[in-house]
Amino acid sequence: MPLIVRLPDVLKSRLESLQSAFDLAVQSQGYKAHYQGVYPVKCNQDRFVVEDIVRFGSAFRFGLEAGSKPELLLAMSCLCKGSPDAYLICNGFKDVEYISLALFARKLSLNTVIVLEQEEELDLVINLSKKFSVRPVIGVRAKLRTKHSGHFGSTSGEKGKFGLTTTQILRVVRKLKEVDMLDCLQLLHFHIGSQIPSTSLLTDGVSEAAQIYCELVRLGAHMQVIDIGGGLGIDYDGSKSSESDISVGYSLEDYAAAVVQAVRLVCDRRCIKHPIICSESGRAIVSHHSVLIFEAVSASAYESPSITSFGLENFVEGLPVEARADYGNLSDAAIKGEYETCLFYADQLKQRCVNQFKEGSLGMEQLAAVDGVCDVVSKALGAADPVRTYHVNLSIFTSIPDFWGIGQLFPIVPIHRLDQRPSMRGILSDLTCDSDGKIDKFIGGESSLPLHELEGDGRYYLGMFLGGAYEEAIGGLHNLFGGPSVVRVSQSDGPHSFVVTRAVPGPSCSDVLRIMQHEPELMFETLKHRAEECMDGSSIAANAALASSLDRSFHNMPYLVVGASSSCSLTAINNGGLYYCGEDEYNAPAADSAAAEDEQWSYCVA
Repeated sequence: MPLIVRLPDVLKSRLESLQSAFDLAVQSQGYKAHYQGVYPVKCNQDRFVVEDIVRFGSAFRFGLEAGSKPELLLAMSCLCKGSPDAYLICNGFKDVEYISLALFARKLSLNTVIVLEQEEELDLVINLSKKFSVRPVIGVRAKLRTKHSGHFGSTSGEKGKFGLTTTQILRVVRKLKEVDMLDCLQLLHFHIGSQIPSTSLLTDGVSEAAQIYCELVRLGAHMQVIDIGGGLGIDYDGSKSSESDISVGYSLEDYAAAVVQAVRLVCDRRCIKHPIICSESGRAIVSHHSVLIFEAVSASAYESPSITSFGLENFVEGLPVEARADYGNLSDAAIKGEYETCLFYADQLKQRCVNQFKEGSLGMEQLAAVDGVCDVVSKALGAADPVRTYHVNLSIFTSIPDFWGIGQLFPIVPIHRLDQRPSMRGILSDLTCDSDGKIDKFIGGESSLPLHELEGDGRYYLGMFLGGAYEEAIGGLHNLFGGPSVVRVSQSDGPHSFVVTRAVPGPSCSDVLRIMQHEPELMFETLKHRAEECMDGSSIAANAALASSLDRSFHNMPYLVVGASSSCSLTAINNGGLYYCGEDEYNAPAADSAAAEDEQWSYCVA
C-alpha cells in the first residue's frame, strides 16, 4: 500500500460513451460530418493507459494529443498501432526539434497536425517543411473572447496562456498565402477551459470559434477540422450543478448535442461545409478508470482522564492562587448548571496554567492534570472535538496533489466493513512531515468523513475515486515517497468475475533516491563498511544479517509496512486466491457472453 487499481474496461466504456454521444448528436441533427476525438496524454501518460485508448479507440479513429517532445514520441509510437486516420495533434510550445519530430511523423504516414500556439512557430514550420520536403498540415489555436469564469478558466479568454489573437491569425493566413501554403491550414483549435460548468457557456464559446472557422474558409484556407479542445467536465460531488467547480450541469449527451448544434447553426448560416469535430476530452475519459486504495494505520484517540477525589484534592492544592480561584469558579458554575460559564472558566484555567508552566512555576504532572480536568468538562458538556485524525499510509503530495495544490475534492470512502455503520468522524493525515499533508475537506462541504473505529490489527482500507486524470502525472516526491503500486483488473467470464492482468510494485527507496541523483549502490557499500567497523568482533553471520536487512530497506517501498502479512501487497494479490495472468494470455470476454445479472460474486481461482 498504497495501491492504484486500474480498470481498463471502464476506460473502454468511457471512450465508447463519448463516441456514442457525438454519433447520436450527429445523426439526430443531420450533421454532415463526423466526430473524431483525441486523448491528451498529459492527463495520464501511463504506457498501458495510452495503449489501451489507442486500441479501444481504433475502430472510431480515436487519436492522441501531445504537448511536449516526450509526449510526441510516446504518441507517435503508440499510433503506429492505431487507426491510420487517427489524428496526432501537436500542441504546446515548439522548437526546431519538436517541429522536426512532427514532420517526421507525417513521413511515417501518421495523420499529424501541427497547431500553432505562438505566432513565431509558423516560420519554423515553413522552413523545416521545405528542408525535409514534407507538406505539413497546420492548425491555429485561437484566443476566444468567451471566458470560463470558474477555477479552471484561467487558460481561456484573451489573456489566456496559449493561442493567437484574430490579428495574429490574419497575419498567419497572409504569410501562408505568400509562400503558397494556405492549403496546409486545415484545423482550428480553441480551449474554453477545463470543467466547463454549463452548456450555455459551451455554446457561446463554440459559436464564436465556428465564426472564426468560417472566416478562415472565406479567406481561402482548406479548413477541415474544428478542435474544441478540452473542457468536458465530470461530476466529482454528485450534485450535477453548474454552480460548482467540481461538478457540471450536463450529461455527455447534452455536451455533444450542444457542440454539434453550435457548429451546425453557424456553418449553415454561412453556407460553409460542416467540419469534422474533434475534442481533447482527457479528464472525462480517464478519471473514472482507476481507484487509489490506501490504509489507515492508526487514529488519534480520546483518553478519558481518571482523577480520584484524593488526587483531585492534591491537584487543587498544588495550583497557584489564581488557578485555584479559576477552579473554584468552575466548580460553582457546574453546581449551578451554568454550562457556558463552565467552559469559560475551564478555558481560563487551562490558559493560566499553560502560562505558568512556561514560566517554570508549574510541573508537567500538574499541567497534565489540568488538561484532564478541562477535557472532562468539555466532554461532559458536549464541547469536546469528536473528530479524530486517521493516519493514512499515503503521501498526499504524491498521490492526491490537486487537493494540496488547488483544493480539488475527490470522493473518498471506506471500501470494506460496509455492512457496519461508521461510528466516528475523522480527517486524514498522511505520512509526510508537513502540516499540509492532510485531507480535511470532503465532498458535500463536509470537514470530516464518516469512518469506522479501527480494529485491533489497525488495517482499515479507504478508496479515492475519479483520480485517474492528472494526479499521477503531477505528483511529487515530498519526503521521498514515491508513487503507489499498480494493478490492472479486467472483467473475465461474466459480469462478476475478474482477473489481475498486471501487477507492478511502486518505486523502492533506491528508485526515489536515484531520481534525486543519489547512488544507492554506493550508499549501501558506505553503510555496510561503517557497520563492519562499528561492529568489529561480531560474527560473520551477524554482519551478513545486518547487510541483508540494509539491502531490503533499499529495495522496499518507502511506505509503512503494517502487520506481518503486509510485506508486499502484490504478493497478497498473487497468492490470495486470485488468478493472475499476463497481458498476452488474457482474452477479454465476448460481448454476448454476459452471465445472469443476479449471479453470485465469484473469484477466478488458480
